[in-house]
Amino acid sequence: MDFKKLASEAGTLFNRAKQFTEEILGQAEKTELDPQLDALLAKADKTKQWTEKILRQTESVLQPNPNVRLEEFLYEKVQGRKPTRLVENDVLGQSMIDAGNEFGSGTAYGSTLIRCGQTQQKLGQAQRDFIQSTANNFLHPFNSFLEGDMKTIQKERKILDMKRLDLDAAKTKLKKVKSMPSKDTAEIELRMAQSEFDKQSEVTKLLLEGLNSAHAHHLRCLHDFIESEMTYYAQCNLYMGDLQRQLGRLAD
Repeated sequence: MDFKKLASEAGTLFNRAKQFTEEILGQAEKTELDPQLDALLAKADKTKQWTEKILRQTESVLQPNPNVRLEEFLYEKVQGRKPTRLVENDVLGQSMIDAGNEFGSGTAYGSTLIRCGQTQQKLGQAQRDFIQSTANNFLHPFNSFLEGDMKTIQKERKILDMKRLDLDAAKTKLKKVKSMPSKDTAEIELRMAQSEFDKQSEVTKLLLEGLNSAHAHHLRCLHDFIESEMTYYAQCNLYMGDLQRQLGRLAD
């Protein structure tokens, strides 16, 4: 076991904690980030917040029942896919068809029930197609972004926070030392801490600048979602219009 390395790491953690505490108490100065980097970090926060919210709300639209959403989530985690589930229109449609056959397909009521049931099943299929399309072209890309790029940004941002604390701790140490040898050592440590902070700032900034590409991708996904939604409602309108015409002919 490398005790020197462990001692060094423990000392670094202590200095960070001390610096952070003193900053909270207003007893130590804090290095301000570059304004451009600060703006990019704020943009990342907004992107993460709203992507998560849109993702949750879209899932609520596709499956309003929170218990079913949880069940599907757990099933997907275990099985790697969501279960094939009938929607309400499927169940209603089958009930109408069964009732129509029970009353007799040759009767006005029975035949109407069967036609209505068949249309409900078409609506159910259209809804499943819409759900699948939205999951593939909208939900999955948003979730992949949060689990991939955004987690990487959060990780590098955390490292940046640590490097900033190291830099400010080094500045504080330099101010406190009196003897010349100790001052020379503190100056070297400060230059190293500044270099590490600058490097991490650039790494973080490069990642954050990629948010524009992420937004462009999300915009394309949004167009796909609206197109799927438009197709879904157009199909529903088509099926209901056809059913209405059939019922009108039966009534004549």
